Amino acid sequence: MLSKEDGNYLIKIAKLAIKTYLDEQRKIAIPEDCPEHLKENLGVFVTLNKNHELRGCIGYPEPVAPLIEATIEVAISAAINDPRFPSLSKEEFEEIAIEVTVLTKPELLKVDVVSDYPKKIAIGVDGLIVENGFNKGLLLPQVAIEHDMDSESFLANTCMKAGLDSACWLDKDTDIYTFQGQIFSD
Repeated sequence: MLSKEDGNYLIKIAKLAIKTYLDEQRKIAIPEDCPEHLKENLGVFVTLNKNHELRGCIGYPEPVAPLIEATIEVAISAAINDPRFPSLSKEEFEEIAIEVTVLTKPELLKVDVVSDYPKKIAIGVDGLIVENGFNKGLLLPQVAIEHDMDSESFLANTCMKAGLDSACWLDKDTDIYTFQGQIFSD
């Protein structure tokens, strides 16, 4: 578990990373004052909201890079590389609220029968990854709460995020992973 101070630090660095990139087209270095425990490999997503509406969200679901480095990279990507939105402008930057979600390592959800998946998902606690063949989709834990989803609709929406049929979670060839996220907002 990270502290509130850790979360505030990550938000500050995400903001600095985006602002520096928008102003100077360069990625910031890892700050010298970065606490050692923020250099552990962890998954992370940075979400940008404008007027309480999604404006960008990119992340690493797997712990493939040090948290501080990953936060810098995905903050910039959320601002300029989310294919659902145009690049963030310098003018818009002041209107953006930033959320950093630090993830646990995804774990394969095991059930005896696929119809038991909904019973194994804790809404508001678990995020989901649905994977079938080359298709993969992820929804953060807070998405189910924000859109008033139950376990079945959360599974269905994660399937659709993967570009699959909404009932793909009932296919025995579909893998379902859960993870948890610690959410920090500015």
